[in-house]
Amino acid sequence: MNRFQTRVRAYSWWRASGREDKLAIVMLNRLAYYARSIPTIARGVANLDALPRSMLGLNPIIRLRGGPQLRVGSLMDVWIAKETILDRDYERVGTSILDGWTILDVGAALGDFAVYVGLAHPTARVIAFEPFTESFARLRENIELNHLKNVTAVPRAISNNGGMISLAKTGSAVQHTITESTLSGHASESLRVPALTLNDALDDHEVNRCDFLKMDCEGAEFEILLNAPVSATDRIDRICLEYHDGFTSQDHTALVRHLENRGYEVTCTPNPVHAHLGFLYARKAIINKL
Repeated sequence: MNRFQTRVRAYSWWRASGREDKLAIVMLNRLAYYARSIPTIARGVANLDALPRSMLGLNPIIRLRGGPQLRVGSLMDVWIAKETILDRDYERVGTSILDGWTILDVGAALGDFAVYVGLAHPTARVIAFEPFTESFARLRENIELNHLKNVTAVPRAISNNGGMISLAKTGSAVQHTITESTLSGHASESLRVPALTLNDALDDHEVNRCDFLKMDCEGAEFEILLNAPVSATDRIDRICLEYHDGFTSQDHTALVRHLENRGYEVTCTPNPVHAHLGFLYARKAIINKL
């Protein structure tokens, strides 16, 4: 038995004995996750010399082995690409994306998910929505870097209301939010950005059937989905999103109930590091029976 196996068994006994300390468990989970992530990045990034430059904000291009190249603005962007592309988070907790699918990406940010899917599935159609000007420019650049013709970038937010809405700048670009939340109250600045409802987004892009809706929109998932009409959700077969509990008065259990009432079967996967985050995957029950 090696040292790692010994520690795992000791930890399992400690938990079973009822003497677990929640904070200690959280810290152990975080350390284990970060320890697993380092070799993933080392194996997956072909030009590791770009990482120090990303830490300095020099906007390098990272090349992922067997995947896309991406212009990144920070080490957080690299980490996001690791989770989306190398870990394949949205497929790991949901289902493998197939060629020929129509995919909506709400909260596309630098384009990590949209570019990865567009490159891996050349007959898929990807429509990526990103309202923040700097992120949208990065999204378009990364689409062009990978010579993708099947990914459409749309400079719009998705919201429960169309027209012009407020975007709160909170932290880095990938953390900006359009929803009234615990973060938006501490925003350094608020911008006005154009928005579409989910139903209008489907209509405007003539999407009769969305095979996969990906969402990472910093708490706006609640207002978008809880207010989406049946005419929208009836056209969406699968949803995979990162939920953000504590950002609003709602939590992910409200989404679970709502989507189950709309005919979806729902599973949730907690984030290994942050208790208020996790993934929700919903698939129309009728699809499960086919």
